[in-house]
Amino acid sequence: MKKLNHFLSSYIATIILLAFYAFGLAAATFIEKYHGTDVAKSLIYYSPLFFSLQFLMVVNFIMIIIKYRYFQRRRWALIVVHFAFIVILLGALITHLFGKDGMVHIREGETTNQITLKTPEGIKYETLPFTLKLVDFRLIRYPGSESPSSYESDLLVEYADGKIQKTKVYMNNVLNVKGYRFFQASFDKDEMGTLLSVNKDGLGKTITYSGYFLLLIGFILVFTTKNSRFRQLNLQLKEVKKTYRSTITWLLFLVFPCTLSAQHMPPINMMEAVQKNAIDPQHAARFGELPMQWNGRIVPVNTFSSEILRKVHKELTIGKLNSDQFLLSFLSMPQMWMQVPFIAVSNKEISHYYQLPLDYCAYFQLIDEEGNYVLMTKLQEAYYKLPAERSSFDKDLIKLDERVNIVSQLLNCQLLCIFPHPTDSIHTWYAPGKDLSTFPKEDSLFITRSFAWYLSEVNSALKSGNWNKPNQLLQVIGEYQKRNDTASQINHRKLNAEIRYNRLDIFGHCQIGYFILGGLLVVFAFIGLFKPKKWLDTVIKILTGGIFLIFMYHLYGMGLRAYISGYAPWSNSYETMVYAGWATILAGFVFGRKSSTVPLALATLFGGIILFVSELNWMDPQINPLVPVLKSPWLMFHVAILVAAYGFFGVSFLLGIANLTMMVFYDNNSLISYRVKELSIINQMALMIGLALMCIGTFLGAIWANESWGRYWGWDPKETWALITIVMYTIVTHIHLIKKGNSDWLFNVLSIIAFSSVLMTFFGVNYFFSGMHSYGQNDAMKGIIFYLSIPFVLISFLAVFSYKRSRRSEQIITFFD
Repeated sequence: MKKLNHFLSSYIATIILLAFYAFGLAAATFIEKYHGTDVAKSLIYYSPLFFSLQFLMVVNFIMIIIKYRYFQRRRWALIVVHFAFIVILLGALITHLFGKDGMVHIREGETTNQITLKTPEGIKYETLPFTLKLVDFRLIRYPGSESPSSYESDLLVEYADGKIQKTKVYMNNVLNVKGYRFFQASFDKDEMGTLLSVNKDGLGKTITYSGYFLLLIGFILVFTTKNSRFRQLNLQLKEVKKTYRSTITWLLFLVFPCTLSAQHMPPINMMEAVQKNAIDPQHAARFGELPMQWNGRIVPVNTFSSEILRKVHKELTIGKLNSDQFLLSFLSMPQMWMQVPFIAVSNKEISHYYQLPLDYCAYFQLIDEEGNYVLMTKLQEAYYKLPAERSSFDKDLIKLDERVNIVSQLLNCQLLCIFPHPTDSIHTWYAPGKDLSTFPKEDSLFITRSFAWYLSEVNSALKSGNWNKPNQLLQVIGEYQKRNDTASQINHRKLNAEIRYNRLDIFGHCQIGYFILGGLLVVFAFIGLFKPKKWLDTVIKILTGGIFLIFMYHLYGMGLRAYISGYAPWSNSYETMVYAGWATILAGFVFGRKSSTVPLALATLFGGIILFVSELNWMDPQINPLVPVLKSPWLMFHVAILVAAYGFFGVSFLLGIANLTMMVFYDNNSLISYRVKELSIINQMALMIGLALMCIGTFLGAIWANESWGRYWGWDPKETWALITIVMYTIVTHIHLIKKGNSDWLFNVLSIIAFSSVLMTFFGVNYFFSGMHSYGQNDAMKGIIFYLSIPFVLISFLAVFSYKRSRRSEQIITFFD
C-alpha cells in the first residue's frame, strides 16, 4: 500500500497517466474509423477503465498537492489551473450520468409533446411538460444559390396552464423552455418539417462552465503571479543572459521551396493567335470590374475569371493573358479557344490512354469525329465504382471532366451571371445562355442582344484598336444591373476592395518576403557567430523592421479578406493556414526580444513555409459564404485562439530543432552550451503560452458547440485530437518535474515530437477520419502526410547524434556555474 501511495503521489505517475490517456484517446479515433462511434464509446470513451484513469489523474494531483505543500507555498496559479480541470471532469461526469440528449421531429401544422432520447440502453421516449407546434419552417438560401444561409422554425409553445408563447429557433439561436434546450438540427427534404435536437443538462452545464471560468483565471495567474513557473523561467532567462552574454551560435540550412512549371504547350498556331489577339488590358480591367452573382455572393468578374482559370488551367495567367483577358477572349473567340491546349491534364496515364498532350489538352481533342465525348465510357465506369474503389486514373478522370464541363458551360455562356432578375423572390442573377423565359420579354431580348452585341464589338475592337464602343456597351450593361438590383446587392466599395485583393496577391508576396528576410537573418546570425561586428546589429535591426512591415502587410491582407467576406478570415482550411502563418510570426516577435533574432528568424521562415503550403493547388483560396453553423461570434474567438496556439507550438518545434542541431555541432564550446540553455528556457515559455491558448481555444469551441447544438463535447475526431495535443504538451511542460527528465536534450526532443499531434489535428484528421470538423478528405493530402513524415525521420537521426554531445554540454554548464 505504501508503494502505491508513493507512486500515486509522484510526478512519474503524472507523466505515465497522461501518456496512457493520450494513447487511449488516439486509439479511440482509429477504433471509431473502422468500427463506428458506438464501439469507440463502449471500449474507450465511456468505459470503466477510462473513467478509472481519469479518476487516478485527479487522485494523483490531490496527493501531489498534499505531498509538496502547494497551499503552504502559495502556488495559487498551479492550484487553480489543475483544480479547474477537476471541475470540468466533474461537470462532464454529471452530464454523462444525468443529462438528457434527444431529438424531436415536427411537421408543419402538427403538435407534439414527445421527444426521443438516446440512452445507453437504447431509444426511449419522454413526455414534455408543454407542447410544441410547428407553424412554419423556412430554408433561406444565399441569393441565386442552392447553398443554405439559414434554416429556421416558427414554433408555438403551449404550457399546461394554457399560456401560449410564439418563438423562433434557428442555428445559434436556442429555445430554452423549463430546462429543455431546443436547437435547429436539420429539416425534411420537402422543407415542410423540422428536426430539433433537445438537451437538458442544467447542473452539468453550470459546473462545466464554472470549470472553464476557473481555467481562464488560472492561466491569468500563471502569467502574472510572482512564484509561477512562467515568472521563474523569465528570471532564469535573465540569469543565463547576465552570466554569459554571447552571440548567436546556430546554423540553419535553408532550402527555398521553388516551383517549376513545366508546361507542355504544343506548337499549335491557335495559341499564338489568341496571344497576338490579346484584349486591351484597360478594357479587360473594366470588364473585370463588372458585378456578377456567383456561389451566393456578388463578386467582380475578376474574381470569377481568376477562379475559372485556376480550376481549368491550374495557373492565374495563360501566356501573357491575365484572367480577365482570357475570359473575355474566350467568350468573344470561342472557336479559336476550342483548339487551344489550356485544359490541365494532371495524369500521364490519361494522356497516354487518350493520346492527349502531356499537361494540357484542347477542348476539340476530347470530341471525336462523330461528335461524341471521348471520356464518357471510362467516366461512367469511374462513377459506377464506390469512392474507395476508384483508382488514381478514375479520380483524375473525374477532375478532368469537371474542367471540361466548366469550359462547356463557358462556351454556352451559362456561367457569367451578370443580369439580375427584376422580380425574382430570391434575387437570382442570370447568365445570357440560361433560360430567360421568366424575364419580361423586353428584358430577355435586351440580355441576349446586348451581350451578343458586346462580344461582337469586342471582336471589332481587336481589329481596329478602338475600344470606345465596347466601353459604352459595358456601361449600358452596368446601368441595367443598377436598375434591376432590387435587393441592393451591389456594393461598389466591396467590389473594388475585392479587385484590389485579387490583384495585390498579398499572401504570395508575403511568402517571398518571409523567405528572403528570414533567410538573410539566418545568414547574418551565422556570420556573427565567428566575426561579431557592431554593424551586424544594424543589419539585423533593418531586417527585423522589414519583417515587421511584411507582417503588417500580411495583417492588412487578412483584414481586407474579412471586409470582403463579412466574417473572420479563418473559416476554411486556406484561411486558417494564412492566419497560422501570421500567428507563428507573432509568436516570433513575442520571444524575439528575449534572445536576439533566433525565435523571430525561425518563426519568419516557418511562416513563409506555411504560406507556401497554403498556395498549393489542394488549397482552395475562394471566398465562400458561411454555412449556417459558422454564423456565430464564437467562430472568431475559438479559431483565432486555437490557431494562435499552433503558432507558438510551431516556434517551439523549430527552437527544438535549432537546439539539437547546436548540440550536434558542439565542440568544447561553452558559448553553444549557454545558448542552448537560453533557447530551451524560451522554448518552455513559448510552450506555456501555446498550451494556455490551446486549452482556452478548445474549451471556447466546447461552449460554441453547446450553444449551437446542445453538447459541448461529442468525441468528434477533431475534438479528440485537440485534447490529445493538450495532453501531449502537458507532458512536455511537466517533464522537468522528474529528476532524470530535467535535461535540455529530452525537453527539446519532446517539444519536437509533440508537434506531430498539431499536424495530426490540423492535417491528419482531414485525411484519416471524417467528422463535422473535417474540411473534407483530399487526395493530395496523402502526399502532404508523406512529405511531413520525412522531416521527423531526419529529426530522429538528429536526436540520436545530439544525445552524447548534450551530456558534455551539461557538464560544462555545471562546471562554469
